[in-house]
Amino acid sequence: MKQPISQPELDISVVLPVYNEAGNLKTFIPELSIALQALGRSYEIIAVNDGSTDDSLDVLRALKQREPHLRIVQFRRNFGQTAGFAAGFDLARGTYVITMDADGQNDPADIPKLLKLMEEGGYDIVSGWRVERKEPFLSRRLPSLLANHLIGRATGVTLHDYGCSLKIYHWEVAKHVQLYGELHRFIPALASSMGVRVAEVPVNDRPRRYGKSKYNLSKTIRVILDLITVFFLLTYMGRPMQLFGLAGLVSGGVGFLLGLYLTLFKLFTGADIGNRPLLSLAILLIILGVQFLMMGLLGELMIRTYFEVQDKAIYVVRSEE
Repeated sequence: MKQPISQPELDISVVLPVYNEAGNLKTFIPELSIALQALGRSYEIIAVNDGSTDDSLDVLRALKQREPHLRIVQFRRNFGQTAGFAAGFDLARGTYVITMDADGQNDPADIPKLLKLMEEGGYDIVSGWRVERKEPFLSRRLPSLLANHLIGRATGVTLHDYGCSLKIYHWEVAKHVQLYGELHRFIPALASSMGVRVAEVPVNDRPRRYGKSKYNLSKTIRVILDLITVFFLLTYMGRPMQLFGLAGLVSGGVGFLLGLYLTLFKLFTGADIGNRPLLSLAILLIILGVQFLMMGLLGELMIRTYFEVQDKAIYVVRSEE
């Protein structure tokens, strides 16, 4: 159940989705704690154990004995990294919500400069940019470059490194963004609908010491599919008729013109048009046009229900004076 939104009680919340990272947690959590203590601010570390099958939970419980600021959230099964971030966002009590990977590849020493830029520049999101990535170019970096370009073009929010988990969000952003699928990569783009200010900072990218990466080809495919979802949500979420209605008008219009042409051809020449493929195409396009229009109308009704049932506003206020 989603937690009610309340005012921040702490300065910083760090959200760590954890899945089979027992070896890395032993050194990373203490390192992160030292970096946060050096800031001289109140903080918490929310470790979301995403159904790990190794000793991650036992390691976290042992670390909690030495780190009282550590909070452990245990999922019943593996729900995925996006669910880990979503749970962390719901439970976070900090003004600034920091997301990181639990594998130690994100450097806690980079947190102060991200935080400084956010506070001095008045940004809502500050994202890490792994300028010198310690990964193979063809299998990881090249697909990432292409994905970052596509995401920027599709969403209008240009970042060099959408895949970097090290990001800082103002609590108002973290509490209002809706996550599912693999959408944690697109949080800056999703939040753009609220009118957020986003900045990037070069950060250190460290090699993984234990375990292996969870990234594979299937995740790349899911990211591409979620990119289509994000594009639709940002562009046509509040006006689905403009997408489906346009497709319906084009399809139906072309079908009508083809049907008109065949009708006139029949009237003036007397030729048989019953077996012509063009007639079948015209009928198909008209039917598709009607279906698209109906999808647009149903979409409009669903959007109206979505906003009215939840009493959800169609705007987000930054401040009131």
